[in-house]
Amino acid sequence: METTVRAFGHPVLPYIALISDLTPIAMAIRALIVDDEADARNNLRLMLEEHCPQVEVVGMAASADEARELIGSNNPQALFLDIKMPGEDGFSLLRSLPEPHLPVVFTTAYDEFALRAFKENALDYLEKPIDLEELDRAVGKLVHTIGDPEESKRRSEGLQALMNDPASPLSTRVAVPSRDGLVLLRHEDILYLEASDSYTVVHVRDGKRTISSKHIRVFEVNLDPKKFFRVHKSYIINLEHLRSFSRSEGNMAVLDNGALVPVSRRRLPELLAMINTF
Repeated sequence: METTVRAFGHPVLPYIALISDLTPIAMAIRALIVDDEADARNNLRLMLEEHCPQVEVVGMAASADEARELIGSNNPQALFLDIKMPGEDGFSLLRSLPEPHLPVVFTTAYDEFALRAFKENALDYLEKPIDLEELDRAVGKLVHTIGDPEESKRRSEGLQALMNDPASPLSTRVAVPSRDGLVLLRHEDILYLEASDSYTVVHVRDGKRTISSKHIRVFEVNLDPKKFFRVHKSYIINLEHLRSFSRSEGNMAVLDNGALVPVSRRRLPELLAMINTF
């Protein structure tokens, strides 16, 4: 119904009267989808468009760099953010953004460590493949968060706390479980990790070693894939300490402390491709 508003007897601009001319329709939340997989981006966009009118998808990004550009140009109010992306992952993207952080709904396929951290900090996440009921739940919480400044502040603080927690997947340090408790290591201090049966030996710059009770697969999943690369079933190297690659030594990664780490034939093409992008 179109109604004309009058001020002092003169007509002004028309407006659309809704719900007894008293309650306006709430604007949809402007959201950005960030996921390196095209099918995942498109599936989530279709689910939101068909089932969640509270959300307007204003852009989709396949990488952290694209996301930063779209955040600057499209001014979204929320992010649907994939955790594991090649190169720069979702956590690294968040660390690069100014505070306060946009409300985030994380999406992940297999990161149990991250899921546990999200639950403990009351952060929203969707496990792939995304279930429609879970999506409705997450969108409902997103609407509530954006509409409540106190809730928005609390969630932003929860995210920041998780990013500052050395035992979390968002941290710039890694908490290595050892026989005596936990050893906190900065990512840049780690040279490489070596599997030893079900244990992992962490080699650091000062020449010391820390033995962890965790399997090397746990470290592979939770360390920053932009910095750490599994070159062999038994080894993960820190790419920041990679000095050269030697075929004469039998396909060895040469680290800046002189250590030689074997590279498997299966992992060699991907490692060389990564070196060529430096």
